[in-house]
Amino acid sequence: MDVLGQGLVLMLAGMGIVFTFLAVLILTTNVSMKGIARFDHILPQDASKKKPAPKANDDENIALAIAVALRG
Repeated sequence: MDVLGQGLVLMLAGMGIVFTFLAVLILTTNVSMKGIARFDHILPQDASKKKPAPKANDDENIALAIAVALRG
C-alpha cells in the first residue's frame, strides 16, 4: 500500500508540473502576441496584389501525365 501511495503522489506531482508548464506557456504566448502586435506596422503581412496564376484544367494534366509516362 505504501508503494501505491508513492505512485499517487508522483502522479499528482507530475500532473501539477505539466499543468504549471502549460499555464506558463499560454501566458507567455499571450504576452508575446501583444508585444509583437505593437510592432506590426513595421512589417505588415498584407497579401500581395498580384493575381494568382491560372490553374491548368484536368485535360492538360492528363495529357502531361501521359507524355511523361510514354517518355519514361
